[in-house]
Amino acid sequence: MPTDALIGPNAILQLIPVLDRALGEGARKSLFTALDTPVPSGDHMIPEQDAARIHQGLRSTYPQQAAGLSAQAGRATADYIITHRIPAKAQILMGFLPANLAARALSVAIARNAWTFAGSGRFQVVSPWEFQINDNPVISGEISDHPLCHWHAGVFERLYRRLVCPDVICRETACAATGTESCRFALRRV
Repeated sequence: MPTDALIGPNAILQLIPVLDRALGEGARKSLFTALDTPVPSGDHMIPEQDAARIHQGLRSTYPQQAAGLSAQAGRATADYIITHRIPAKAQILMGFLPANLAARALSVAIARNAWTFAGSGRFQVVSPWEFQINDNPVISGEISDHPLCHWHAGVFERLYRRLVCPDVICRETACAATGTESCRFALRRV
């Protein structure tokens, strides 16, 4: 993981209220202190290793709760993006498009802004309904017997549910932490 690589501050910021509600502010502050990670201001990009340290620390400190908490933070990140980064006219237009066209438009927008959530990782649109991240910094160096990228899956699922169609789910079908080449995310309608 490059030491000067940056990622969007919402990789941490949207996790804070989730942790405060679920674990308590004291536990969240203790986690940040133990991991020597500052709370970002939100005014600029942050070092990706800060986001990785928090997400990895959450998984190691609270292994039973981490997946659900990360997914909640991912959904909150998507809500932030929709509210603050996607123009209202674009949202309205996407609402009139058939799901496949809306998915195509959204996947292009996600790819164009991938640096904000993938940092130094390499993001690729496999199809409008499938993405992959190679060298995902949020799981860098981790080894697991199951997928770990619940934050990313939460972001993708909420974006698609709100902007493409409400019956979309996102599953991480491959995770580099399990030994595969990349983290792969499949979106599908249920």
